Amino acid sequence: MARHILDALEENGVSTSCLRVVDYDVKRGVQIDMGNGDQWPSIREQILAADILVLSTPIWLGHPCSVAQQVMERLDADLSETDDQGRPIMYGKVATIAVVGNEDGAHKTIADMMQGLNDIGFTIPAQGATYWVGEAMQTVDFKDLDKVPDPVASTNAGLARNAAHLAWVLRKQQYPAE
Repeated sequence: MARHILDALEENGVSTSCLRVVDYDVKRGVQIDMGNGDQWPSIREQILAADILVLSTPIWLGHPCSVAQQVMERLDADLSETDDQGRPIMYGKVATIAVVGNEDGAHKTIADMMQGLNDIGFTIPAQGATYWVGEAMQTVDFKDLDKVPDPVASTNAGLARNAAHLAWVLRKQQYPAE
């Protein structure tokens, strides 16, 4: 799902990159650097350098996966971080959510993740989330589909358009300083 969104963002003139947090040694906690080889600081630097964050997660037991929750917990450290004008450090950054799974919970997962990202300072675009939920308790995953279903593809395209537009607006005119 994330790859489809990144492709749609590229169609809207956005340069993208993809990072799988599960491939890094990210320590548990709510500090910017938890020490002992924690690789979160390098991931955080990429988030700080980006205008748009696409947070993608599967649904597990009706909730975001533990890795997505860990990302939220690590971003929690940035609640008190500010830029040189006193604004929360994530102000001016756009966040979107993508969810896949074979069970209920997409809307709740999106709501929980969006609220957390908003609290941290990210701006959520109109219709800034997308999801695909396959038949409950079955074995077909999103990655197994021959084609992205039209409603999902349309939603992904709209998400990308709105995120790219919002990022452009915020880059041209950042939120006011305190």
